[in-house]
Amino acid sequence: MASVVEVQNVDKHFRLHKQRHKSLKDRVLHPGQGSFTDLHVLQDVSFNVGAGETVGVLGRNGSGKSTLLKCICGVLQPTSGQILVRGELAGLLELGAGFQPELSGRDNIYLSASMLGLSRRKVDGLIDEIVEFSELEKFIDSPVKFFSSGMYVRLGFAVAVTANPDVLVVDEVLAVGDERFQAKCMDRIRQFQADGRTILLVSHNADQVRALCDRAVVLEKGRLVADAPAGEAVRVFREHLLGGATVSKETNQIDGGVVIESMRGSNGSFMAQTGQRFEFEVTISSKLPVEGSFMMELYSQAGKLVVRTDPTQTPVSLSPGTQTLSVAIEDLPLMDGSYQVNLGIVSAEGNSVIAWREQIAALEVSYVGRGAGLVALRLNVH
Repeated sequence: MASVVEVQNVDKHFRLHKQRHKSLKDRVLHPGQGSFTDLHVLQDVSFNVGAGETVGVLGRNGSGKSTLLKCICGVLQPTSGQILVRGELAGLLELGAGFQPELSGRDNIYLSASMLGLSRRKVDGLIDEIVEFSELEKFIDSPVKFFSSGMYVRLGFAVAVTANPDVLVVDEVLAVGDERFQAKCMDRIRQFQADGRTILLVSHNADQVRALCDRAVVLEKGRLVADAPAGEAVRVFREHLLGGATVSKETNQIDGGVVIESMRGSNGSFMAQTGQRFEFEVTISSKLPVEGSFMMELYSQAGKLVVRTDPTQTPVSLSPGTQTLSVAIEDLPLMDGSYQVNLGIVSAEGNSVIAWREQIAALEVSYVGRGAGLVALRLNVH
């Protein structure tokens, strides 16, 4: 497969000045650049993106994801290494990037499109489609300084996708729009995939990466720690980057030490039957006492999330050492099929991960009835 994007040994450093010269006198009396530190945001990052591939970029805040995409889009230049892009590229990097607040939405469409290399005549033919996709017909002639963040996203995304680039780069901005518009954007991305276009997608939503991407790269502290199929990259992201962080009740400090060791069906197997009780045990080791919640995810063979448990309903207290949790699913609602099991220990609110295991087991469910689908609905009909 021919490479459309090549990232070759890219480093990016920023110089953070602690003390700058405030006057010409200071510069004469104290030559040099003042005190500063070098911040290494990207370190020796290399990977290729083939034609027609959709590649996700995963990493925690501060891992270098956005800086990497800005380098790919040409907004920033690498300190060393090189990036090669073949074909036309459109990037949606941040809210309203390149928009002029005093200009109307319509004028900003022409401005943004010109930066993507489109002629005014070309935009004249696309303007109605762009406005229709953005759903901003009533506001398109108002200055964008009055737009909400969601309206910025709509307009920026509409311009980027209507330009029909060979490579589309999207950096987390889709999380800002409402759910209906997010779904609309996902449909357009899937249409891009069907057309054989290349997509680079940064998202904090690991499920979104798993569902949309062929593969993903994982960044940690500016270094590439994984380049693998989407499911494997999500596993690395969750287990090795988000997992293993616990909070000590005594010191309230983050420290490593919680590991989900294994899962075992109570009957010695992972065979279950629809409508019946299924029990299993989970062995966990912890260095410190931890208060959190137990979480379970089940995915279909097609990689679709079927169910994720509510962490507010499953609190757990972990003691130092190795312990076993007994878990039961009452009246299993899943229909016939095989389901991948992910397990985790998360904060009580479910907004941070303490420990995680992807695909720890495969649950085989059998159904003796005649229904079809993923979930068995229990109805009372009178």
